Amino acid sequence: MITADNVRRLLASETDAVLVLVEGRIDVIDPAALDTDEYRGALQVITRDELIEQAGSEELSDRELLEQAVALDMAVAELGG
Repeated sequence: MITADNVRRLLASETDAVLVLVEGRIDVIDPAALDTDEYRGALQVITRDELIEQAGSEELSDRELLEQAVALDMAVAELGG
């Protein structure tokens, strides 16, 4: 389940970070980590830049963080993640 804290961590991370789902857990990683054994096959949910574009801002209120988390969680559920 994607939480507001996951979204907050993504926004606070490096510019090219990505939110991924791997083995049932959510993580914020550098895209280069996708080639490692630990993250090979991970579902890329959203990049930091995509999130900022989707949300319309880098600075989100607690409510907006939660709304983004719910939307992303629903998107993953629809993909069968």
